[in-house]
Amino acid sequence: MLFAIGSRVRLNHTGVEGTVTDLLNNGMVNVLLDDGDEIPVFEEDLMRIEDYRASLRSKPPVKAKVVKGPSKKVSQKPDLPELQPQYSILKSLGIQLAFAPQYRPNSSTEKYDIHLINDTKYDVLFTFSLYLGETLKLKSNGKIDAATTYPLGELLFDYLNDGPDVHIECWQVTTLGTGKKLDKKIKIKPQQFFKKVRTAPILNIKVHHYVVFENFDDSLKQEEDLQTYTKRKSRPLKSRPTSSQINQHNVSELANFNPEIDLHINSLTSKYEGLSNAEKIRIQLSYFDEFIAKGIRLGVPRVFVIHGLGKGKLRDEIATRLLQNPDVETFKNEFHPRYGYGATEVIFK
Repeated sequence: MLFAIGSRVRLNHTGVEGTVTDLLNNGMVNVLLDDGDEIPVFEEDLMRIEDYRASLRSKPPVKAKVVKGPSKKVSQKPDLPELQPQYSILKSLGIQLAFAPQYRPNSSTEKYDIHLINDTKYDVLFTFSLYLGETLKLKSNGKIDAATTYPLGELLFDYLNDGPDVHIECWQVTTLGTGKKLDKKIKIKPQQFFKKVRTAPILNIKVHHYVVFENFDDSLKQEEDLQTYTKRKSRPLKSRPTSSQINQHNVSELANFNPEIDLHINSLTSKYEGLSNAEKIRIQLSYFDEFIAKGIRLGVPRVFVIHGLGKGKLRDEIATRLLQNPDVETFKNEFHPRYGYGATEVIFK
């Protein structure tokens, strides 16, 4: 179906109406929605307003209901997920935070689903923390692929009165490695929160919306051919250990390996008095690096790193190193009945 600039159209999936403002490549057009947002949409997901109204008029009249006898049930194929428009290529907003309201039966807002949005063409490593006063209520970390969203958790409506604080750190990922850390703290103020409403890219729903990081480091936008990238990333093959080596060393080490490490400085050394904070963290990270390397070498599935609470400096340094470790599948600093919030669980690939 062909569209012209100025055509009035209707989005098939949402029923929202708008006007075509530009013709794009790959069978897409820009649509200015009636609520003021302008988004790219595939032509196959649109219908002219006049065609839609004509289809309503042409529907056959309702006939008498015919009751059929029992018939053999036919299994239905699950609905395919809706294709997402290529926002990152057309008009990127960057890394964004979206709060999607969830309603009670009486239409009052109960809570908000929190989403991280990445409509750039780069994968991004991130850590996300939400505080109510000094209390950490929610923490998430991982990798969000280009032109996708990532669910972070929930925020209860009543918590808005407590003035939540959000802390987000991001690292751009390219074939040349990770870029510098981007760091931002956002104070969620109810008055501003309710004004920041728009249709979120990729999600295509009304949310309370914040743009966190608009731009990445242009110096990392260099491209490598596949051969160069593969050669740079490839590791020299190591000789496979013999069965005697495995039995004598790895199995014994694995059996005696403690999958948790306590990084409190008094657990690592008795000569900690008089040390500066920087010296203490250097010692703690040295033990941490050795512990993680050994866990990876022995092939343990997961470990616990006890870092305590404090001001979070050691926890953040640990998170930064884990994000950049290719052998780490994921990690989380959630409440644990044994450690509380004072430990990070690390899961290896």
